[in-house]
Amino acid sequence: MDGGRRRVAVTGVGVVSSCGIGVEAFWSGLFAAPADGLRRVTDFDPTPWFDNPKEVRRADRFQQFALAAAGEALEQSGPLPQDPLRIGVLVGTGIGGLTTLEDQVIVRYDKGVRRVSPFLIPMVMGNAPAAAVSMRYGFQGPCETTVTACAAGTHSVANAFHLIASGRCDAVVAGSTEAAMTETGIAGFTNMTALSSTGVSCPFDRRRDGFMMSEGAGALVLEEWSSAEARGATILAEVLGGASTADAHHITAPSPGGSGAVACMQLALDDAGLSADDIVHVNAHGTSTPLNDAAEAQAMATLFGTPGPAVTSIKGVTGHSLGAAGSIEAVAVVLSMRHGVLPPTFGFAERDPELPEIDIVTGDGRPWTPGATLSNSFGFGGHNGTIVLQPA
Repeated sequence: MDGGRRRVAVTGVGVVSSCGIGVEAFWSGLFAAPADGLRRVTDFDPTPWFDNPKEVRRADRFQQFALAAAGEALEQSGPLPQDPLRIGVLVGTGIGGLTTLEDQVIVRYDKGVRRVSPFLIPMVMGNAPAAAVSMRYGFQGPCETTVTACAAGTHSVANAFHLIASGRCDAVVAGSTEAAMTETGIAGFTNMTALSSTGVSCPFDRRRDGFMMSEGAGALVLEEWSSAEARGATILAEVLGGASTADAHHITAPSPGGSGAVACMQLALDDAGLSADDIVHVNAHGTSTPLNDAAEAQAMATLFGTPGPAVTSIKGVTGHSLGAAGSIEAVAVVLSMRHGVLPPTFGFAERDPELPEIDIVTGDGRPWTPGATLSNSFGFGGHNGTIVLQPA
């Protein structure tokens, strides 16, 4: 870590999740046993985040989620530094506006090409949520979208951290969003056998057989530390570093032994100026698929030994929200630090004898003294992402 680079504070968080809309409901939901099956966001009302109903109709669901999460995070953060050219927006996604795309393909098939919506393209394009946030709040700095499958959220936070640490930006709204639970989207994941055939998400458990598909969005306001202090903002946590690697192995399967994940975690530690011994908690990607959980468990054992730091996968509750997962989980890490409790890994009941004996948090959660934490995300295509956070 460069000792001269700028410190990066988290001053706001926002979330839309299947276990709760808004930070308070989300946090409570992480401790409640979920129903089996797909994890949809229910009772979501996008209207508070738009000026009129027409704008709502012209925004795909994944954009609506992003505006809600970003709006909550910005409300908590309070007024940001005044130069709009130094405030960025990085909102990732894995798939983009699949709901609109599927709907409009059906319209074309049933009614002809002249009935296809003129708003199809701006509603489908992956960068629509980042653009919408920048336009709503007047932020004119870097406005970008990372599309790295299920690593998109973690990559967005890491990239935002580096924009601030390097001096390019004073603040960045960072996060990710996903709403791909269409009939075709679900069929695609089902037919590739990625989804659980039993309807249960049980990360690292012996019985795991796939993930439960979900949706949602997470957002964090990252800000240069002294700027946040000067304006009297409440600093929720600090981002210390982040890293990205590629497995260069297979389009869906992780590299054997989690070698790409090991490299990514080590690079993130190096970026943060920490060693493996400094880490007391890992928010695992923990999707509940046989290959991912095995590779990630082996990677953690390689880097930390066993049992190593406390490990949680919130996907037992939230399901796997694809590109939104990393930012939603970063929010969970910040809340865990604020509350002094680690949420449990719901669904974990039978230890897999084929996996290293990592320290998985179960039951009702675990009180902890908050400390340096890794948050991991791994995506189809071999994308690996890790960020390092610590209490404020």
